[in-house]
This record gives sequence, C-alpha cells and structure tokens, in this order.
Amino acid sequence: MVKEEHKKWYSPNLSAEIDMLTFGHGGIPILLFPTSMGRYFENKDFKLIDSVEGFINEGKIKIYCPDGIDKLSWYNKSIHPADRVKNHIWYDKYLLEEVAPLARHETGHNKIITAGCSFGGYHAANFAFRHPWLVSHMFSMSGAFDITGQLDGFYNDDVYFNNPVDYVPNSSNPDLHYMKIVLGTSDRDMCKPDNERLSNILNQKGINHWLDIRPNADHDWPIWREMFPDYIAQL
Repeated sequence: MVKEEHKKWYSPNLSAEIDMLTFGHGGIPILLFPTSMGRYFENKDFKLIDSVEGFINEGKIKIYCPDGIDKLSWYNKSIHPADRVKNHIWYDKYLLEEVAPLARHETGHNKIITAGCSFGGYHAANFAFRHPWLVSHMFSMSGAFDITGQLDGFYNDDVYFNNPVDYVPNSSNPDLHYMKIVLGTSDRDMCKPDNERLSNILNQKGINHWLDIRPNADHDWPIWREMFPDYIAQL
C-alpha cells in the first residue's frame, strides 16, 4: 500500500481552498499535473500512481498531485482571454510559492520534477521552462505546448511568457541545459506534431532531451502508464 495523504488549505494566491493528494514517504518530489480540467485525484483514479508504486514505496520518489484550475483559466470561455491567462498566472504563483516549497521542505530536496499527461504535459513543461532553476527533470506524456488555441486569437506578453513554443526559443537561461527533459508521445498521438515541434526547438538551442515516440499507441492512459515508470527508472 502506498502512503497517501490528502492536503487542503486556503491558497492566498488563488483566494480559495485548494486540495492536493501526496503519495509516498520520501524521495525526489514530483509535481504531477492532471489532464484537461482534471482534478487532484485523477492520476490516482486512472492508476498512473499505481504504475510507479514500487518506486514510491522504496522511497525513490514522492508524488504531489495538485488540483487543476483549467476551468477557471484556459477553458473559461465566459471571461476575456486576457483574464484566462491572468488566472493561470495566479496558478503558477500558487505552484511556485505554495506547492513547490512544501514539496522541497517535506523531502529535503532542492529541486523538483514536473510531470503530466496530455494537458498536464503542458503544465509540466510550462512550469519547468519558466522556473528551470527549480526543476531537475520534466516528463511530458502526450503534451501540447502551444496555448494560443485556447485564447480566441488574443495575444499579449502574458500569453508569450506562458507559451513554451514562443519563449523557449528566446530563453538564454543556462539552467535549461541542465534539466533532464523527456517528451513522450506515440505514433497515433494527436499531440505527436506538438512534441516534434518542441523537440526541434530544443535541438536548435542545443538542449539535450529524449523525444520518445512509442509504436502502436493512442493518446490515452494505457501508454502513459507504460511511459511513467520507464521515465522514473531513469532517475
């Protein structure tokens, strides 16, 4: 049995109570995001946590599953696109100022790993590339990295700095070269072109990474449950 803990607190950045599940008793902290509009329990429900149970129980990793706020940000068609991005920026601050310090304090590790499937892969990549001094590894599984499709043609500096395919090409942060980056995708994955595009950007910058294209697989949980333990095994 994996040690599981439910945490709930009032987030000053989000001005709301927010939930998170953690799995494990110690090890390298992994910030594991849900998919599009998913909740903090999604990665448990779809057995992604089970796929790395051995690594958790042996104390190699401790997983932190924060709640998502996509319904209030990128998918919130009831507000102006500028406000969608602003709501995401508050989420980024919540992760940076509340979740990451908690994970570092509880595990004693200075750096964290970010990971996620599908839209969670966007969150994993965007947080890692925005704060590369804090992130040692980034594992994206079937992620997409161009957020402009959620914004009805709107664009400003806030969009730029949360759109990895825009800001990464112009980033000169040396920490990007020390991060271990995995872009997991598959031959039938609708996000395969997004991964190839980001891989080309990283190649042009001389940033080492692994573009892992799996055969005979769709954009779905079965291949992600195969990928995740393979990536953890690289640690």
